[in-house]
Amino acid sequence: MTDSQESRRRRIREWGIIPGVLPTGDKNSITDINGVKVGHVTIMKGDGKLVPGKGPIRTGVTAILPHSDNIFSNPVEAGVHVINGYGKPTGLEQIKELGRLSSPILLTSTLNVPRVADALIDYVLKDNPEIGINGPSFNPVVLECNDGYLNDLQGRHVKAQHVHRALISASSDRASEGDVGAGTGMTAFGFKGGIGSASRKIKFDSTEFNLGALVLSNFGRREELKINGYPLYQLDQDLLNLHETGGGDGSVIVILATDLPLNNRQLTRLASRSNIGLGRVGSLADNGSGDFALAFSTTKKYKRNDKGKIILNHEDSQKQELPVNLTESDLMKELFQAVVESTEEAVLNSLFMAATVRGRDGHKAKGLPGDKVAAALERNRLCRPNK
Repeated sequence: MTDSQESRRRRIREWGIIPGVLPTGDKNSITDINGVKVGHVTIMKGDGKLVPGKGPIRTGVTAILPHSDNIFSNPVEAGVHVINGYGKPTGLEQIKELGRLSSPILLTSTLNVPRVADALIDYVLKDNPEIGINGPSFNPVVLECNDGYLNDLQGRHVKAQHVHRALISASSDRASEGDVGAGTGMTAFGFKGGIGSASRKIKFDSTEFNLGALVLSNFGRREELKINGYPLYQLDQDLLNLHETGGGDGSVIVILATDLPLNNRQLTRLASRSNIGLGRVGSLADNGSGDFALAFSTTKKYKRNDKGKIILNHEDSQKQELPVNLTESDLMKELFQAVVESTEEAVLNSLFMAATVRGRDGHKAKGLPGDKVAAALERNRLCRPNK
């Protein structure tokens, strides 16, 4: 399982490595956006040879709640960008068509998607008994990466109780990172991957807004990894041991949240810029990689009336309007920068915070050695020393 001999894992900034120039939110996490909550359930059982359907198990589920109210009754604006479509998500097409998100967002392992979606439907039906009877249907949103290198993928070990626990336990605290929740069995750039998060502050007309990213990283080869813009192989050849954990196509999921009152078109534009942040760490969006980005605004512009129809939330709509055309403003440029920087840092946090994990058939995903990377950067005068 997890390598107990490893020292405490540290986020990238704790090593003196500072990606980007914009200021971070107070927690430097997607939960800096007021109302957003994140919950994880991690499942790690058994060791040794793979017995399909029985283990070893290295998997989990992660829940992202856009706000604390009933999301089905109070949907939010959202946009989706498909970087490379080799994936098995559910619920994205309706978001692309209507521009609204009315579901919690769940992340998990590939073959768990139908079971997780089923559990999510049960969870939402409890608070919305009118669904499919006196009201519209429900669009569950579940995204995935393949954790089959470490996990018994065929076992589909995420059950309804795990999904419900992740939703109920979701917190506004800084999101846990590394080998937790959906990230438990993921690998990235030949190291242990998983969950990572980061955020940026944006100021507009003396008002401060936030944008945050949460990623599920499961992509890339070791020779492609870039730290603070510099290829790993140029920093220290010892770090580039290609005989260790492999890598390759994999997948990545990027979830973006902001408290700016953006519309779905603007949010789709933000989602598309996550690809630049992924490129900064070395992503090639490989042929067999499922790379998806979903962006949403926490501003509650809509609500359902007593007939289940979506209507404008008039009591808040006036104060939520921005007095600029964002498509032509400097603010949009700064938002693009915030997306790129927070996506890049979130991926790096997922690597720096993940410990070594041993999984099925003796497969091992080594936690990225943060101390060695930081030392190599310092030797090359590419970061300030950690104090």
